[in-house]
Amino acid sequence: MSETTATVAEPATSPADVAADACELTSHVRLARVIMLINPLSGSVGPRAAEEALEILSRYACETTIVSLDRASFEAQVQAAFDEKPDAVFVLAGDGTAGTIASRAGPDGPLIAPLPGGTMNMLPRALYGSSDWKTALKVSLEEGTSHDIAGGEVADADVRRAFFCAAVFGAPALWAPAREAIRLRRLRLAWLYARRALKRAFTGRLRYALDNQPERRAEALVLIGPMISKAVDEDAGLEAAAMNPNDAGEAFRLAAHAVFDDWRLDPAVTTRPARRVRLRARSRIPSVIDGEPLLLHHEASVRFLPKAFRALAPVPAAAEDSV
Repeated sequence: MSETTATVAEPATSPADVAADACELTSHVRLARVIMLINPLSGSVGPRAAEEALEILSRYACETTIVSLDRASFEAQVQAAFDEKPDAVFVLAGDGTAGTIASRAGPDGPLIAPLPGGTMNMLPRALYGSSDWKTALKVSLEEGTSHDIAGGEVADADVRRAFFCAAVFGAPALWAPAREAIRLRRLRLAWLYARRALKRAFTGRLRYALDNQPERRAEALVLIGPMISKAVDEDAGLEAAAMNPNDAGEAFRLAAHAVFDDWRLDPAVTTRPARRVRLRARSRIPSVIDGEPLLLHHEASVRFLPKAFRALAPVPAAAEDSV
């Protein structure tokens, strides 16, 4: 029923060929035709991922094609997958690749299931919890339904990038790797990341404007999508959290909150919802977009996307990384 190829190809068999003891597909959405895109070079995918996915998918009564992504032909492979008009596209890759494909699908494209195949796996953890990719694949096939996922879109002179969990702007964007290292219990690495962030903490202030409000300054601005925010309703916009430590001592305390607990408790943090944001700085703006580092130009903008794409996930989605 499934085949592993370097490019999208017709499935080897049809649902009629599935054995009588096939696993039952979800009744919430149609999954007659699915495509799985795999980046074999992603952090936690593994060399046998395509074969293992084939073994799992062959138990279900749906036509399936498995595609091993190649950097040189990535754009053509993704477009070919969408041209097939599948009911769902499973993506086993890192945060950057999953976000790119989800963004390209948009609100009118096929269902997207971003399985955990990278290092931080922010979007997969929000949808499927701590499951490994095989468990997330099975749960999506058997219990999945359509979820409208809101998010944001960052743009500067050269980049237009969607995000669905969180975006951090300013020097403290470097704290994100420290938090991930803590989650993985790599304490020495977390300390090294935190020290690096603190060394750069006062290299320049970020200027930002939320919606039509006057411009303000902050050490950093964090924008959190409704899917994982504890503080905003789904249709209110992005949660904007401005971080303003006054000195190195407060910066260290704020870094500790960001790594260990709820940073909203810190008096140097203020939050409010926003649908449009303007950013500028004297130099290029360091950022982390859904776990992926990105260096923006000295001016950038962000807009809220009420319906960025449709995800295939259980009811309810896990939202494990709510912040």
